[in-house]
Amino acid sequence: MRGVNFIPYGTRIDFMRWRRSAIIASLALCLASVALFLVVGLNYGIDFRGGILMEIRTAQPAQIAELRAKVNSLELGEVELQEFGRNTDVLIRIERQPGDAAAQDAAVEKVKRELGAGVEYRRTEFVGPKVSEELIEAGVTAVLLALVAMLVYIWFRFEWQFGVGAVIALAHDIILTIGVFALLGLEFNLTTVAAILTIAGYSINDTVVVYDRIRENLRKFKAMGLGDIINLSLNETLSRTLLTSGTTLLALIILFFFGGEVIKGFSFAMTWGILVGTYSSVFIASPLLIYMNLRRVMFDGEEEGESAPRKGVS
Repeated sequence: MRGVNFIPYGTRIDFMRWRRSAIIASLALCLASVALFLVVGLNYGIDFRGGILMEIRTAQPAQIAELRAKVNSLELGEVELQEFGRNTDVLIRIERQPGDAAAQDAAVEKVKRELGAGVEYRRTEFVGPKVSEELIEAGVTAVLLALVAMLVYIWFRFEWQFGVGAVIALAHDIILTIGVFALLGLEFNLTTVAAILTIAGYSINDTVVVYDRIRENLRKFKAMGLGDIINLSLNETLSRTLLTSGTTLLALIILFFFGGEVIKGFSFAMTWGILVGTYSSVFIASPLLIYMNLRRVMFDGEEEGESAPRKGVS
C-alpha cells in the first residue's frame, strides 16, 4: 500500500541537466563568500570580541524590553539581554569598553546605577581578548572536527567518492553561511557556531539519504548510466527532501519572527542553512559522483540487477 507522497509517482526531473551550471554558480558564490570574509569580515559578537557579562535577578518577572532600554541609554555599545531559567533571571552582555579593567568596572557601575536598587547582582564577569581568541579557536576546531568525522563515517559506510562528495557539499554550505553573515553584517557569535554545526548535521543526513538510494539503484539497474541513476534516486527521494525541509523551515521562520532577539541569529542561520543544504544535496553532492568517476564495479555482485527502473517511491 502506497503512503502519502508530496511528489507525484513517476516524476522524472532531469536534475543532472543543470549540474554544470549549478557547480559553476556554487563555486562563484563560494569565492565571493571567501572574499567577503577576508575583505569585509564578520560582525563578531561579544563572545568573540570580549566584554562584560552580568547576571541579575529582579523581584518581579523581568521586563526585558524595559531593561534593554535602560542599558542602551547608557551608550555602552552593543548590549544583549537574555532571560534564562526563571522569568526573574536575566543575563546582560555588554561590549568590551575601551581601556583597562577600570573602564570595565566603570561601565558595570553605570549599569547598576541605572537599574536601581530593586535588582540583585548575582554574577559579574569580564570576557577578555585571550578568552575570545580561545572561543574562536574552539569554534573553528569544532567545525573542522565535525567535517572530518563525517568524512570518515561516510567513507566507511559507502565509498571514498561518497565521503569526499558529502564533505565538499558540507564545506559549500558552511562557506555560503559565513558569506551571507559577512554580506549582511549579522552578528556572529557562539550561537551561530551552534547553528553551523546543526546545519552540518542536517545537510549530511539529507545527503546520506540520497546516497543510500543511489547505492541501492546502482545494485539494481546494471544497464543504466550513472547520470540516469542519480536522476532516478533524486526523484525517488524528492518527496522526503521537500517535506522534511519544508516542515523544518516552517518552525524556523516562526522562531525568527516570534522567538525574540536572542535566537534571531540562530534561526536565520538555520533557515539559510536548510535552503543551501537541500540545494547542495541535489546539485553538489550527487553530481560530484560523476566527476569523481564512481565505478559501478564497486557494487557489482551485491544484488541481482533489473532491466528497468521501478515505479513509484518507497
